[in-house]
This record gives sequence, C-alpha cells and structure tokens, in this order.
Amino acid sequence: MKLTSLHRAIACFISAAAFFAASNASAQYIWLNEKGVKQYSDLPPPLSVPQNKILKQPGGVSAVPSVSSQSAASSEQSPVEEKESVTEKSRQPLSTAEKNAEFQKRRMEQQEKDKKAAEEQQRAAEKAKNCERAQAYQRSLESGERLARTDKNGERYYLNDQQRSQEQQENKRVLDACK
Repeated sequence: MKLTSLHRAIACFISAAAFFAASNASAQYIWLNEKGVKQYSDLPPPLSVPQNKILKQPGGVSAVPSVSSQSAASSEQSPVEEKESVTEKSRQPLSTAEKNAEFQKRRMEQQEKDKKAAEEQQRAAEKAKNCERAQAYQRSLESGERLARTDKNGERYYLNDQQRSQEQQENKRVLDACK
C-alpha cells in the first residue's frame, strides 16, 4: 500500500504533535543543588538556589528573581505583606504521612475528650445517686421513727437522740455538697 501525499502530511502532523507533547512533559527546570548534583523538576528551584546554578528553565525566563530584584521587592513590601508572603510559601500541600499524623493526632485528642466527658458524666451520675441516698436518709432521721444499727459483734442497737442529731448534722454536710 502506497502512501499518498495526504497520508504523509497526516503522519508528519501526528509525529510533530507527539514530539511537542512529549517535550512539554519533560522536566522544565534543571539546577545544581548545594552538593553539585543535577536536579530535574517541573517546579522552580527553591529560592536558596543561586541564579548561576540554574542550568535550564522554560522559555529562558527567569523564574527565580535575582538578588537585586529580591531586595528591591522586599524593601517595597510592608512587614505585614512580608509575613503573609512567608506564610504563603510555608503553606505547601501536606504529604500523606503528615496528613496521616495530623489525623492520628486529632483522633487521639477526640478520644481523650470523649473519655473525659464519659468520666465526668459517670461522676455526675454517682453524685446524683449519693445525694438521693442522703436525702432519703435525712428524711428517715427527721421522721422520728426508731433507727437500728448493728455493732461490731453483730448485735442490733437503736440510735438515741444524741446519736440521731449527730447523724443529722453529718448528713446535712453531705447534702450541702449536693447543692
């Protein structure tokens, strides 16, 4: 099968398009790091890399401003703008490990908060139950009916008036804590 001139033109166009698409996908920046090793990236090199260490950049346009233009730009910015620009530079996307660490930290904090809330709820329930018991005991003491106790030998004895008033005073202190 012979290729006609139209087929050749289409094949030439497709190869040229593939070539240009592949050249755009290649690394756009090449620079030498502080150890002298070549670094390839599609992102501009860090600001700490001097201009003379940048070997290749796209379109020949300097992505990293020179020292004189940096000092002129920084003298024009107010301190608030400088702070904002520094924080914007530090706001780089978090790595997966950093995201995972932050998630674990938030999860642990939430678990601790839930645990404290559960303990507080349990203490409040115990306090309410103790207050209810103290109120019931106070009603018994004030009712005047005979209250019996058991001594260390297992024998039953009844509270006299002095013991009853002493029990009432102690129980009132417990009830005051309930308020």
